[in-house]
Amino acid sequence: MVVLPKIYQGYFCSPIGWLRVSCDDVRLLSVEFVEKDGESNPNEMVEEVIFQLQEYFDGKRKSFDIPCFHKGTDFQKKAWDALLKIPYGKTVSYQEQAQKIGNPKATRAIGSANNKNKIPIIYPCHRVIAKNGKLAGYAGGLDKKTWLLEHEMKIRQKMS
Repeated sequence: MVVLPKIYQGYFCSPIGWLRVSCDDVRLLSVEFVEKDGESNPNEMVEEVIFQLQEYFDGKRKSFDIPCFHKGTDFQKKAWDALLKIPYGKTVSYQEQAQKIGNPKATRAIGSANNKNKIPIIYPCHRVIAKNGKLAGYAGGLDKKTWLLEHEMKIRQKMS
């Protein structure tokens, strides 16, 4: 008999809408854009994720210190790990992300992997844009991607 870990959830009302945070006892499993809050059963990990997200939206946090579990293929995991190397307030193209993981022709696959990222914001897929500099694709919607990029650029400029 397989014993599945207990899943804990909490909701955070961010400037870009409601986020549902799901964790097990020791790791973040997902951050999802949702229409409204729902039933919560937070644990310490959920509360820590929400605390760090609040700091991010307040402009006090540039990176996250949260153990995460990302279920995916080896390619997806490489793509998601590359997201963590994109500096706060900066962008890279899908092509640059593909090059960084050693697969320069995998631009479309990078887009697909980023679309399947279950931990947005923390794994900052919003920092990946089209080669021509235009915004392209974001599972949460381009309005959220725009807001996140503008927020980071504004905070980065204040620091300069």
